[in-house]
Order: sequence, then structure tokens, then C-alpha cells
Amino acid sequence: MDYDVVVAGGGPVGLMLACELRLGGARVAVLERLTEVNPTIKGGAITTPSAEALYRRGMLPALAEVQRQAMDRFQAFMRERNGGDGGVAAGQGLGIVGHFAGIMLRAALVDHTEPGLGDAGPAAEIAFVAQQDIERLLGGRADELGVDVRRGVELTGFDADDEAVTVRTSDGAIRAGWLVGCDGGRSTVRKLAGFEFPGTEPEITCHQAVVEMTGAEDLKVGWTATDTGVYAHGPMPGRIVTVEFDGPPADRDAPVTTEDLQARLRRVSGVDITITEVQTATRFTDHARQVTEYRKGRVLLAGDAAHVHSAFGSQGLSLGIGDAMNLGWKLAAVIAGRAPEGLLDTYTAERHPVGAWVLDWTRSQVAAMRPDPQSRALREIVSDLAETVTGTTYLTARLNGGGVRYDLPGEHPLTGRSTPDLELTDGSRLADHLHGGRALLLDLTDDPELRALAAGYAGRVDTLTASCPSRPELAAVLVRPDGFTAWAADAGEKAPTLGGLAEALEEWFGVPAGTVTPG
Repeated sequence: MDYDVVVAGGGPVGLMLACELRLGGARVAVLERLTEVNPTIKGGAITTPSAEALYRRGMLPALAEVQRQAMDRFQAFMRERNGGDGGVAAGQGLGIVGHFAGIMLRAALVDHTEPGLGDAGPAAEIAFVAQQDIERLLGGRADELGVDVRRGVELTGFDADDEAVTVRTSDGAIRAGWLVGCDGGRSTVRKLAGFEFPGTEPEITCHQAVVEMTGAEDLKVGWTATDTGVYAHGPMPGRIVTVEFDGPPADRDAPVTTEDLQARLRRVSGVDITITEVQTATRFTDHARQVTEYRKGRVLLAGDAAHVHSAFGSQGLSLGIGDAMNLGWKLAAVIAGRAPEGLLDTYTAERHPVGAWVLDWTRSQVAAMRPDPQSRALREIVSDLAETVTGTTYLTARLNGGGVRYDLPGEHPLTGRSTPDLELTDGSRLADHLHGGRALLLDLTDDPELRALAAGYAGRVDTLTASCPSRPELAAVLVRPDGFTAWAADAGEKAPTLGGLAEALEEWFGVPAGTVTPG
């Protein structure tokens, strides 16, 4: 084999997956047809699960710096709008945690005791990081880890059998054990492998751009619904979005012209603006589809290759990063012989329901954006709910991905959820101990029997004995490499607890070292 895994697509999802595979010891090549990061405007924010994933791999300082720069741009935008007054004090933030269908959600109305909203630690402070910045950061990390990133190289075909995959590229052929398609919504890997891709047809055309324009002082800041659609202005200088319910574009590949952008913004906003320069522009629709399975033999999919939907709510990038985190450690463990191939079945089982939910959530936002009387009545109701603590907390938690829970064995409330970023008495936090991409058994009661069970998993599961005063009820937590809780126990439990831990260790990390199997 030339490599253990070939990843088709070097965007954030493909690079994140490659980094996770390298942490697990796999030899990885990434094929990316573009020679550099695509500068076309894309997502400008990430949700907390993505920030958590990067935080758990030691990338929080870099994220914080990128966000600081984004806030500087927002300050410049507000000064431009307000005649020199920034409008928001430095470090105060936007006061907004997101939006549902362009209905803004105010941070002051969020109840952070809701599961998934108040336990992410410093990652919860990260949101305003653009997709291109994530790609650049992950590109640097991939280089540090020794991932072979081949830019300017495109996958043109492949042949897969029971033993390996031969990948044909614009630069020759590569033999690998596995192929993962992270090559976007029009995935070549998905099409050639024959994955079923059912879903719903688009009904809208959206444009997003950064432009120079005159007459913008009459545009409202933020998202605005009108009789002809929805538009957004900000939070950076010149950034505009238009949403029109006139069906999908006749030609999605046609260049976005200055004249078309100007006509659409005038039509939706009712403001007589003039666009003098287009810095970057793109169009998208609400096409929503998802593969029925994420794996066919030695070919797997992640990110937009597995699911496509509208960009509302900034959930697409985080959904793909979640796929990469879930798949990376599992595929690496199978390659290294640390786990049976059946472990890969849990990838579809865990991630498909999450993807299906995001598709429905984006569909619901389109429904609340339509300009017809029935939809506008619905929008008024959602807007009223977004002015309450309960409504804003619910919408924020769902948009933020805080409600994700995998169906794992065990009754503990933490089981199957992203593990809280516990603050330990030595001054460290849980995320500080997950940088290496291995599982972690956190022993919070200094129990030698727990540590004895984990001893047979050295190299697969790290063990840490510590205490956590803020969660005195917790006795121990087994954290998977992707940060999700595989097993947890409260103080006072004993015999059943140890049995549950032994089962969880074997289910996710194979049999302990020294175990003799029949035959």
C-alpha cells in the first residue's frame, strides 16, 4: 500500500479527518484539486461542537486570535455605519448567539444551564471564525503531523475490492487501504461509488458576497425580511446576502455578475444601492439530500459529500467536522488492528441521525423565510418565541448542536453526549488531556480497581487520576477520542460500575492486552 487512507478533498472536513487519522497512526494522503485555499466567501462562523473539537486538539489560542481579528472587522463595520462610533465595546462581543431563519437570538436570553450550552469551557467563547481560516489552521496542523497534502491533484476514478482501493488521479495512481470522500456536495467519490442520495429539491436562490457599494446607509444591519424575500447586511464591511423564492438558478456554474447582485439586492431590500466592485461572491440553494449509508465497503463519505443543505445557521461546517471526529479515530483503530472492522458500522449509526436532523432544521428555516402570508404568520410566532428565555435557549441549543446524543449503552446522563470540559484541581481542564487523540479514563475518586481495568489498554486509553470539585457526584468518566462519553459513573456505585466499564472498554477499544482468544 502507498497509504492507509486516501482522503479526496482538502477542505476543513478532509483536513480534520486526515489529522485525526494521523494521530491514530495511519498513513494519509489528501488530494485537493485547488492549489490554494478558495477565497470565495463561505461560512463566517462555527458552532460550539466544532470549537470544542479544535480546542480538544490544542488549537484554542489560534482560534481565539482569528476571532479577535474578525471582531476588529466588525468594529470597523459598525464605525462605518455609525460615523466613527464602533457601537460595541472591544471584547464585549455582538450580543447575538446566532439566528434562526434570520431571526436574531440574543445572548442575554440564553439559559446556560441547558445541557450542551454551559459545559464547553473556553470553546463556548469561540464562534466568529470563517471557514477559510479553519482550513488554513488545519492545513498547518496537517503539515505538522506529516499528512501528505497534494494540492493541484484531482481524483478522477477508483477501483475498490475487498483488500484495497486503487485511486486514479490527475497525477497518477495510488494504492490505499481505504478511500474517504470529503469532496463536497457534488462529490465525485459519492457518484462513482453509487451511494443513494435522496432528498428534496431546491426552491430558493441565495447570493452571498462582499462588495463595495454606495447607498448602503439605507440598508438595515443584520437580517431583514421583506415582501420579496430576505436580505442580510454585515457583520463585516460590504457583506451582503439575498434570499429569493424564485426557484433554483438556471445555471449554478454561471459567474455571479455585479449587475445580477445589484438587481437582486435592490429587489429584495427596496433600497436603490449601487455596487461598484465585487470582491467575492457565490450563490447557493436549499437543495437538501443525504446518503442512506456513509460506507460502502472500503469507501466512506464525510461532510458535504454525505449531506447537502442550505447554509442557514452555520451548521454545515460543524456537521462535517463532527463526521471527521467520529470517523477518524475509528478508522485509524481498525487500520492498526486495535479494533475490529465492525467498529466502522457505528459511524453511520451515530452520524446519519445527526445529519438528518440538520437537514430538517435547515428546511424549517426556509419555511420561516417564505414571503407568503402563511409563512410570515409562522415567522411572527417564532420571532415572539425568540424573545423569551425558553424559546431562545431551545433555538440556540439546537442550532449549536448541543442536543447531540449518540445511542450508547448505559443509563448515566453523560453517556453518549459530548463530555463537559471539567475543570480539575491541578488547574487543567479535560480538553488539555485530549490533545493526543486517544481515549481517556478520568478517575475522580482515586480508585485502583478502575485503573487496573484500564491497564490492559495502555497506548489506547490514557488514565488520569484527579478531582473535580464542581462535579462532586462524578466518580469516573470514559471519554472516547472524539470527546464523547462512552461510560460514566457517579460516586457510590461499585460492582455494576466496574462491569459497565469493562464492557465499554472492550466495545470501543477491543480486548485488553494479553487476552487470549479462542482459535
